[in-house]
Amino acid sequence: MAVVRDLRVLLRLRDFRRLLALRLLSQGADGVYQVALATYVVFSPEKQTSPAAIASAMAVLLLPYSLVGPFAGVLLDRWRRRQVFLYGNLLRVLLASATAALMLSHAPDWLFYVSALCVTAVNRFVLAGLSASLPRVVDADRLVLANSLSPTAGTLAATLGGGLAFVVRLVGSDSDAAVVLLGAALYLCAALASLRMGIQLLGPDPELRQPRLGTALTGTARDLLDGVRHLASRRPAARALAAITVMRFCYGALLVMVLMLCRYAWSSTESEGLALLGLALGFSGAGFFVAAVVTPAAAGRFGAGGWIVICAAVAAVLEPALGLSFEPAPTLVAAFVLGLTTQGAKIATDTVVQSSVDDGYRGRIFSVYDVLFNISFVGAAGVAALMLPPDGRSVALVVLVAFLYGAVALVMARFPTRVKNAT
Repeated sequence: MAVVRDLRVLLRLRDFRRLLALRLLSQGADGVYQVALATYVVFSPEKQTSPAAIASAMAVLLLPYSLVGPFAGVLLDRWRRRQVFLYGNLLRVLLASATAALMLSHAPDWLFYVSALCVTAVNRFVLAGLSASLPRVVDADRLVLANSLSPTAGTLAATLGGGLAFVVRLVGSDSDAAVVLLGAALYLCAALASLRMGIQLLGPDPELRQPRLGTALTGTARDLLDGVRHLASRRPAARALAAITVMRFCYGALLVMVLMLCRYAWSSTESEGLALLGLALGFSGAGFFVAAVVTPAAAGRFGAGGWIVICAAVAAVLEPALGLSFEPAPTLVAAFVLGLTTQGAKIATDTVVQSSVDDGYRGRIFSVYDVLFNISFVGAAGVAALMLPPDGRSVALVVLVAFLYGAVALVMARFPTRVKNAT
């Protein structure tokens, strides 16, 4: 198969392999850490979880990065990205260890959230840096394929990390702190993996980087305005970002619904609900994998914008058809479909953005991309909190999500997306 042949060529690129290994370790650790937080907040026996509680937790953990994200982009366009990966992961080792200590000491919730907030703040730098670095290790002809393999492999690593956390939590230990420490160990491995790459390899080029931190911070507003203007002049990238933001909103709202269904409607114990949630995430992860396989060929045939249209349209039809029963089996199938369509659209969006913006702006724009993800996810949790009953069954939410998917498909079909090579 052509895809298999191209993958073999891509994996023979030493620098790409090393960047991919770094992504897998880093996002695998993210999966472990996030599941540990979810089980601590949602599935602890002493906690009575509600949609509002989940929304509040997401807001505390994600919404502040609307402020952190722009600074991350400005700094990523100046700092050596390899060093961001090294020191960022080392910092997460310390912060995750602190989170585990707070869990064991039964510290106040606000202190726990502050610790978790700091870990996720560093994550903004690492994820944006990984996306901005990808064009530095592959040629333009294989960028679509690299976007299908690398971010999707990272998402799969996060899913596998989450699965490992579920196994450790259910079988090996009932301590969420032990799972967090496992995540800290993986962050340390990611830091060590970054040392295999040259300091200058991942950019940005020295002439595009201001050497002093103070100069970079004082110029943040001006640089961000330049980045927004650059994005506005790249309308295919702007439309793709808007589309994936709406799709991310849909995914977030449905995730809160599935959390509540697993916690109350489908199970009688916390352990049973946790196992069902792990199964749902596993089906979604399988959809991510299939998206990585089919997206290069689909984007080549239909174009990146056309593939986003197809993904949104499929989700608009199948999400209500499968989700309105509120039963485990069809919901698991829906999780697979939404994993495939959401990740397929994300791969296409990554390619549109990377192919449409200049290298000197990629850090800023991918940070804006990341901020949009956070805002849409928090907004989705807030809407779900207003619409979901205690057991998680809401016909109105399922119908709203289907409408939004359909709107994305119609708008993207109205404005065909054409990309050009980045300069």
